[in-house]
Amino acid sequence: SGAALLVEAANMGDPEAQYELGCRLRVENDHVQSDQQAFHYIEKAVDQLHPGALYLLGAVYITGDCVKRDIASAMWCFHRASEKGHAGAAIAYGSLLLKGAEVPEVITRFNSGKSPSTGKVRKRTIQQDSVKLAKEQFQIAAESGSDLGLRWLKRLGDYEKQPEELKQIQQ
Repeated sequence: SGAALLVEAANMGDPEAQYELGCRLRVENDHVQSDQQAFHYIEKAVDQLHPGALYLLGAVYITGDCVKRDIASAMWCFHRASEKGHAGAAIAYGSLLLKGAEVPEVITRFNSGKSPSTGKVRKRTIQQDSVKLAKEQFQIAAESGSDLGLRWLKRLGDYEKQPEELKQIQQ
């Protein structure tokens, strides 16, 4: 069956299959065991930097759904997915930056190839111009055809004229 082929491909290390299987397991079953299994496949795809899986794991870290809520790990996931042109991840990353989330040091250092589930993320961060960084993220999203990315860019353009409004988002 198609499902058996998918499981086989996932177990052979195909990140696309791992992501697909992880998503299906999450959606189709309510019991906890399948959630853990879904997570297992999604993390395997994340280890291969699959953008969709990175985005999904980032969202899981933000909501604290089946893992401890961890903004730094979420930022890492969104950052890596946005580097691969994932519009949703770029927008999530950009809006976290605007809300004042700090860029984890693991991103600002060059050897950021470690997955948050295995690599140790040190907590010290380097403050950068978050609005400028956020703008870059929204540009990535806009370039991949995201309306939301374009809207954010326009909003940021307006905020640059009225900095007080930007402060309201950042609260």
